[in-house]
Formats: sequence, C-alpha cells, structure tokens
Amino acid sequence: MPNLQETLDLSSYVALGDSFTEGLNDPGVGGRYAGWADRLAGMLADGRPPGAFRYANLAVRGRLLDQIAAEQVPEVRRLQPDLVTFCAGGNDILRPGADPDEVAERFEAAVARLAESAGTVLICTGFDTRDVPLLKHLRGKIATYNGHMRAVADRNGCKVADLWSLRSVQDRRAWSEDRLHLSPEGHQRVALLAARSLGLATEQDPEAPWPDARVLTPPTSGARTSSGPASTCCPGSDGGCAASPRATTSSPSGRSCCRSDGSSVTTLTRPRLAPLSASHAPHAAQEPPRGPVRHSPR
Repeated sequence: MPNLQETLDLSSYVALGDSFTEGLNDPGVGGRYAGWADRLAGMLADGRPPGAFRYANLAVRGRLLDQIAAEQVPEVRRLQPDLVTFCAGGNDILRPGADPDEVAERFEAAVARLAESAGTVLICTGFDTRDVPLLKHLRGKIATYNGHMRAVADRNGCKVADLWSLRSVQDRRAWSEDRLHLSPEGHQRVALLAARSLGLATEQDPEAPWPDARVLTPPTSGARTSSGPASTCCPGSDGGCAASPRATTSSPSGRSCCRSDGSSVTTLTRPRLAPLSASHAPHAAQEPPRGPVRHSPR
C-alpha cells in the first residue's frame, strides 16, 4: 500500500453524519459496527507512527440535517481537524414533502461553518436509487439535491465523493438485507472512493468487478453497538480490548481503527480527538471482491 500521507498531509479527521457514516449494518467484533469512515481513517493513518493521526466519528443514526448541524458541526470548531467528512440531508430527503432546494440551502449553511474550522471538507452525494424499489420514487429529488451539493462544494472549496456515479454499488451485494444501508463490501468501496476523492492513491479499485459468489468481508475492529461501548481490537484478537464510549445520542463517543499492517490505531474518545494508531482501522487493507460483475435486484 502506498504511503498516503505523501499525497495529502492530514493528521486528524472528524466524521459527521447519520447512519450512513455511523456504519450501520456493517457488523464488527462482538456485534458492534464498523463502517466506511473507520476504513478511511485507517487508510489515512497508514504509514504514520503511533499517535501521529487522530480520528473521531460523531455520526449518529437517524439524525436530520438540522440535528447534525446543531449537535455535531459545533464540535468541529473546537477540534479543528485537518479533514471533515460531512454526509447529511439524506434523511430529510426521505421525508414526505421534502424540498431538495430548501434542504440544500441549510446544507450549505452548515458547510460554510465547517469550512471555517477544518482544513479540508469532503461531502458525499446521494446514491442512485434506480434499483431500490422503496426509494426509486425519490430518484429525482436525490438527483436535484446532488446537483446542489456539487455547486455547494464548488462555492466552498470542498472535495466531493460522487456516490451517485459509483457503479459498483448498483450490485445487490453492496447492500445489507434492509436494502437501505451498505454491506461491509459496500462500506469498503465507499471508503476507497472517498480516499480517491481526496487525491489519495489506493491499490484497490472501488469499481473492481464483483466475484461470482458472494464473499463477505469480515470486520476486524472499530465497531459500535446501539447500547454498548465500542471496543478497540486488532485482527486476530478475541475482542478483549479497551472500551470507549458509544455514540447513541448527540454526545461524542469513541472509535478505533486498524491500519493495513495490523498495528494498533488510536482509540478516540469524544469530545476530544484521540490519536489513531495503525492497527485498529477495520478493513483498511482489504480489497474489494474481484471477478465478473453479476447484478441482482434489490
């Protein structure tokens, strides 16, 4: 794996958002959660000495845009990270009668606040829902919102991870059984896309073909539950690792990740950034499945 810090010098990262960034349905050790943001943090920490990279994931499932702006965005001003990922507004768009133009105005107000406190802001567009029966009727609203987000990024100097154009997640295997949240494989592909959107080199391709048979990516660490603490575990451990708080409300919680070499990454405890050491970033070194693509309906 190339030394990613040679491409972009980032020493701290804060992830904001809802269940998408929290990593819901990406099962980790002991039934806890991992997710694309944890995987990205592991990639960013790779090649750095222990304690040289700090990471905090403040995302909480179910949060609407205004809640994220009120609960999570202010933490960024205090933490002053080099990188913030901000994925919000999806739950607002899902609500009946939602106006993507109005949601986008509130989104930009939050982005402007983030841009004042973070070195780099990465935002994510919404996925293309053409093959999702429950969400297909919202495709036009999502496309409109995406257009606004790209314009917001241009006006505010943000990076964009274009999930709408990520063709590999059109495969059913990129999604969990609820067909609303990503599978472990889907989270890995989003992490790779996010890394490339930041200008980082990755050996694995987020658009790599899927294999004929479903091959699950077992998470190794950096997981969380809805009711218990997050544990810091390295590949091959039995889960008996140090615990940190879990984010089930607006209060900050701890996360941990592993680097690609299996060395430990720093456990982060809210409301302060904690160092991330190289061995606790889940799936950081794992490749997307390879083989011919076989699309199956959701």
